[in-house]
Amino acid sequence: MNGNSLASRLTGPSAVLIVSVFLNFSGLTLVDPVVPFLIGHYVQQEQIAPYIGLIGSTYALCEFIAAPVLGACGDRFGRRPVLIASLFGSALGYLVFGIGGSIWILFAGRVIDGLSAGNISTLYACAADVTPTAEQARLYGLLGAAGGAGFIVGPVAAGLLGEISPSIPLFAAAALMLLNILWVYVAVPESHPRELRKQEIRWNPLGAFSHYSAILHRRSTSIAFAAAFLFFFSGAMMQSNFSAYLMRILHFGPFDIGMVLLAVGVMDILSQGMLTRKLLPRFGNHRIIRAGLLINAVGFVLIAAIAFASSTALLIPAILVFTLGDGLFQPAMNALATSSPSPENQGQLQGAYQGQQALARLFAPLLAAICTMLGAATPYWVGATLIVLALAIFSGRSALQDTSA
Repeated sequence: MNGNSLASRLTGPSAVLIVSVFLNFSGLTLVDPVVPFLIGHYVQQEQIAPYIGLIGSTYALCEFIAAPVLGACGDRFGRRPVLIASLFGSALGYLVFGIGGSIWILFAGRVIDGLSAGNISTLYACAADVTPTAEQARLYGLLGAAGGAGFIVGPVAAGLLGEISPSIPLFAAAALMLLNILWVYVAVPESHPRELRKQEIRWNPLGAFSHYSAILHRRSTSIAFAAAFLFFFSGAMMQSNFSAYLMRILHFGPFDIGMVLLAVGVMDILSQGMLTRKLLPRFGNHRIIRAGLLINAVGFVLIAAIAFASSTALLIPAILVFTLGDGLFQPAMNALATSSPSPENQGQLQGAYQGQQALARLFAPLLAAICTMLGAATPYWVGATLIVLALAIFSGRSALQDTSA
């Protein structure tokens, strides 16, 4: 990639999408650190953890149902109206959650947000619309880096604002979503022209599930989705358990955990925004995906080993290795799994890809909780096993050809 093409990418439509992804992830990560404190207003201390799981699973279920439907709507009506509606729904959900009043109102806030959770998949569909197929993985790397930057800003801001009141980060997240709406309205052009749009959307009682079945008939897509699901499932197990793991094994407090998450965000920027973007033209999607899975599995093993060493000396290399594997895998797999010979199906593909991540987040925390009863490190041994299985599935595919290599 020459300097002129890079400059055009960073000043053209792609730069507009990068800003929108950054705003979206900044708002998203503002919420998570204060959720336990908001729930604690309405339930007993020992009930906080189960309610966190229930609320998280409720959100994931709603996202799983809604994401492919919203993606299909983007294929039919255009990306901008779906993106604006989705961002407005997220803003409303954050406001309801922040205002609260009872535990059931908190559930309602997450239901609203989950049912409108199509902004990320729509942004990636916009990226696919404006980028040649050979360039998509590199742009997804830049978008992932923008998300990593938001992952740095959000938790830090949540920690500062949450000291004033646990509700303030929710209001700040809602404000960021409204700012994102303004940004989309002013700066994001419609990327899906009318002549490429679907002429109709067929609704049926099984709704979202018909969208999944419609795209998984391609063997190459189903194999890529299967490997990606195992990757996201293992990642969701870690995400739901990692803070408690650090508290239990290394006796970390909130500040220590925040610094670890900061390191994850920085490494995410470096791996997705710089390293992966440079490696993809040379090695192609398939090799990068396999390398990412292998490195990610090693990262899981290193994290599990912390329980035996009980030392922070192993934590930093474990996080670096794990995040490197994640940063290699995600942009390449996103480009591969959502590649479509039909541009009118891009929104549906991106929505289904986001929806399977929601499905992973629906069940993974439950398995992680069960595994923890067997030992603090068990979720990470299981995670490593799932990643190895994903690598076996992906490496054994015979129908996939690496057209980008």
